[in-house]
Amino acid sequence: MPEVARFLGIVITLYLELEEPHHLPHFHARYGEYQATFSISPISQLTGALPRRQLRLVEAWAELHQAELLDNWQRAQSGRPTLRIRGIA
Repeated sequence: MPEVARFLGIVITLYLELEEPHHLPHFHARYGEYQATFSISPISQLTGALPRRQLRLVEAWAELHQAELLDNWQRAQSGRPTLRIRGIA
């Protein structure tokens, strides 16, 4: 699962869906033992849970980097390497 960003203890990943593709562009966010999945367009939590502060950080970050996330989603689905996206300092 390619890591595309890491900031403030949050790890953002995307991956190729070989067996049963969702066909919905999305990314995964991990923070400690918490995990959540978010759609890219619109930015929306699909599954899982994050603490409130981290949830808001991920949503704000994703809004700022929505085009890069979508580009990386397309790269991952076509088997090309993903690119790093700048996190929040």
